[in-house]
Amino acid sequence: MPLDHETILRQLFAARQRLSAAAWLIVRDAQAAEDIFQNIALKSVTRGATFEHVGALLSWATVSAKREAIDWLRKRKNETLGLEPDVLDLLDHDWQTKTAQPEGARMEALRDCLAGVPAKSRELLELRYFEGRSCQEVAERVGAGIDAIYQRLSRLHRQLKKCVDERLSPA
Repeated sequence: MPLDHETILRQLFAARQRLSAAAWLIVRDAQAAEDIFQNIALKSVTRGATFEHVGALLSWATVSAKREAIDWLRKRKNETLGLEPDVLDLLDHDWQTKTAQPEGARMEALRDCLAGVPAKSRELLELRYFEGRSCQEVAERVGAGIDAIYQRLSRLHRQLKKCVDERLSPA
């Protein structure tokens, strides 16, 4: 069941410091970082995107904060703000590895099942759930009809559920 607007906003505001910091590391402007956070919060409930779990929401929000910060910098080309790209990559890697992820047997089984998903299917899952794109955006990105995307995602959901259930069931 997708997260409702209230839950989305509550989770985003709980992660506000982290999301604003991600933008600040790029733009080096506290007010701009706050504006970026507010834009992300607004987009999260007005874009029509749905988030099935908090992890997908926060992943989308982090990527969005970085993208918006980069766009902000592009608009101000004559200013030299921010960190070098290699430093940003190191910080990004550090954040990715230290980001709290739900643990437990079910998540471990899901990770194992995701590792076996073919590349094209993995791309769909990444676009939809990790980048937070709508099914329409995914369809446009991969050059397929929206109904085909819904069917492919539904099939992937069933396959992943079956795989996870098999890994968790006692042998």
